[in-house]
Amino acid sequence: MVGTSFKDWCRYFQYNEDEDAEKEDREKRRADARNALLVVMTLIAAVTFQAGVNPPGGVWQETKETTINETGHQAGTAVCASESDAYYVFLASNTLAFSAAVLVIMSLTHKFPFKFEVRVAAVSMIITYGSAVFSVTPDDPNEDADNYITKFRLVLIIAAAPLVMRFLIQLFVMLINREPEPPCLVQACVKPKTKTTKPPTNEA
Repeated sequence: MVGTSFKDWCRYFQYNEDEDAEKEDREKRRADARNALLVVMTLIAAVTFQAGVNPPGGVWQETKETTINETGHQAGTAVCASESDAYYVFLASNTLAFSAAVLVIMSLTHKFPFKFEVRVAAVSMIITYGSAVFSVTPDDPNEDADNYITKFRLVLIIAAAPLVMRFLIQLFVMLINREPEPPCLVQACVKPKTKTTKPPTNEA
């Protein structure tokens, strides 16, 4: 019976790797967890890709020259880019979520059939996302060109952050466990529980 508190619901639905369970049961749990992660990450990738291609507010439909009283804009560029700081915060956060989702999808489909085709599709989608972001981001005439390039470099670094973090975590876990295929970071830092065996009892 599940309790009514939020903590009880979290414990009920969270993934539990029971080492005492049968091998078939453990494999079924891992398959269910992998399928759930694929669904969630595919949804995140689709939402963030759409947000990058079509940013909030859409794009300008016509080109308007800059005047003394009003700032101009170019057709096909993001409307929300008029607020430069807010736009780049959105762009960096959206790119980070998209990059992390694609990384998880590629990791979970590592030994799947047609994995080469899946990776080609994922890389092509990343290139498409980057091209769309570059095309809808306008050049700010009031901003220095070096500052503009620096912002885009920051976005590219953020896009590579999930891959770099995963590599560092795997390296850290490998150094701790000395295993070729280390488990997660939490399992590496937590000491394994020692199981106590009961002494045999003499049956009468």
